Amino acid sequence: MKNPFHLRPTLNALFGMILLGGTHLLAAEEFHVGPGQPIDHIGGVPWTKLEPGDRVFIHYRPEPYREKWVIGSSGTADRPIVISGVRGAQGQRPVIDGRDAVTPAGLDFWNEDRGVLSIGTASDQVPTHIVVEGLEIRSGHPDYRFTAADGSRQSYRSNAASIYVEKAAHLTIRDCELHDSGNGLFIGPYDGETRNILIEKNHIHGNGIVGRYYEHNAYTAAIHITYQFNRFGPLRPGATGNNLKDRSAGLTVRYNWIEGGNRLLDMVDAEDSKVLVEHPAYHETYVYGNILVERDGGNPQVMHYGGDSGTEGDYRKGTLYLYNNTLYSTRAGKTTLLRLSTNEESADVRNNIFHLTAAGDRFALLDESGRMTLHNNWIKAGWVPSHEGSGFVGTIARAGEIIEGEAPGFVDEAALDFRLTAGSPAIDRGGPLAPALPEEHRLTMEYRPHLDGQPRPVAGAPDLGAFEKGDSSPEEGPGNENGPGGSENGGGDSNNDSGNNGGDDGDGGSRDNESGGKDGTGNQGEGTEEPESGRSDGDQPAGGNRSSGGALGLPSLLSLLLLSLLALGRRRG
Repeated sequence: MKNPFHLRPTLNALFGMILLGGTHLLAAEEFHVGPGQPIDHIGGVPWTKLEPGDRVFIHYRPEPYREKWVIGSSGTADRPIVISGVRGAQGQRPVIDGRDAVTPAGLDFWNEDRGVLSIGTASDQVPTHIVVEGLEIRSGHPDYRFTAADGSRQSYRSNAASIYVEKAAHLTIRDCELHDSGNGLFIGPYDGETRNILIEKNHIHGNGIVGRYYEHNAYTAAIHITYQFNRFGPLRPGATGNNLKDRSAGLTVRYNWIEGGNRLLDMVDAEDSKVLVEHPAYHETYVYGNILVERDGGNPQVMHYGGDSGTEGDYRKGTLYLYNNTLYSTRAGKTTLLRLSTNEESADVRNNIFHLTAAGDRFALLDESGRMTLHNNWIKAGWVPSHEGSGFVGTIARAGEIIEGEAPGFVDEAALDFRLTAGSPAIDRGGPLAPALPEEHRLTMEYRPHLDGQPRPVAGAPDLGAFEKGDSSPEEGPGNENGPGGSENGGGDSNNDSGNNGGDDGDGGSRDNESGGKDGTGNQGEGTEEPESGRSDGDQPAGGNRSSGGALGLPSLLSLLLLSLLALGRRRG
């Protein structure tokens, strides 16, 4: 077997590179794991010694990798540390299975029972510029046990996750499948140090704990976090958590497919982090270009914005920008678009399509409070402001056209193909977006089923909903990853897409003890830590990109050579 710690650049080559003006003091390492590779198991990677630019390739094999580990090293903006799955011949992602997984000895991190893959060790260092991509990570669930770093056998906690982020900055999680865990993804705020997070092109489904509403497909809190081009499927059958629950400052949810859950989106207060509550980005949230599929069971409110801790002073008390989404509800009973926790929360609602299979009067825009402004939306005829009757204390202002009808003109509603037909009443009926929108939140893309995105066509006035009718619309319909048929609404075991959730509309100001919280010992307790995530807005490199530096003066060259020699000596040691 090849030595994975071999030194690749010779001193002569390194000196030549420096003389040519290179800025990379040490060529990055590549570690290949799997059948026929230099390393045969994930624990053989020197996880504590990874350096900027290093890449770990985990190759597919028929048998899952039953290993769990932590990433604590840091890359740089142009040289991230990248952990990549290498797919099999039929496109299968490598599987990391938490059941009977073994943690390598020598790894030092808190909350080993909180995740299959963990990011953030017990040190004060915050890992930065990390990319995790192309892996199927599953089964961080209290029904399963693992072998800890000290050799003991332990069970996962209820709020364990496929990926558990203790702390991180400039983190990208891309093209992963996260399922069969308590939380599919958990990201904690770590006193505001977790920030600039990009979650894209992932399939997150089948998570949660039966009979509990504290665990979700994704549960996050950070400073700036963006979800884009993801597919969120239903939770585990009988689990009553939300699909995406977030407590971040600077949340963007754009161009995703979100189906099932107690609520599809639960955007509430940063209950344990004053750093997040006081951050300027805390008061503006952006939700646009999404396909929202609401099923029977669970809370009739599709989305919630504000807070749930009961400490109203910490609620978001800002504006939810909700535009160019397509909502499709198959609930037999009532559907409510949005709960705004108090009248100090507001929603700017533009250019959406709100359609349901039930009669129009089963659809309400608001729960009991909040301020909503409507601009150019298609809504099924017969809709009502609220189902709360005299208990409604909010306001709804019409600032643009409301188009009403029985059908918005989808290509194939039964197959969940929500592109618009040529005769759709939603074509060219959109109005301008909110003047206050930053340029980065202009509508430039749209979701491509599944797990991809494409440029949104520009064809006359904007259309309503998540899809623009134009020449660049995809020819195929929105089938799932494995074939035709868009819905994940089906049975199967816990590793398959789950069916409709039973529901607990239990929000009512109750405290969700879902996240961890740093206690005085430095350990994460079962308390109410916020998951934090940060916004990347596409600034995360796909991995392994290098920047070329300019020519260096002689003093700089000598300094670089000395540092390089020191680094080489450290690697050799």
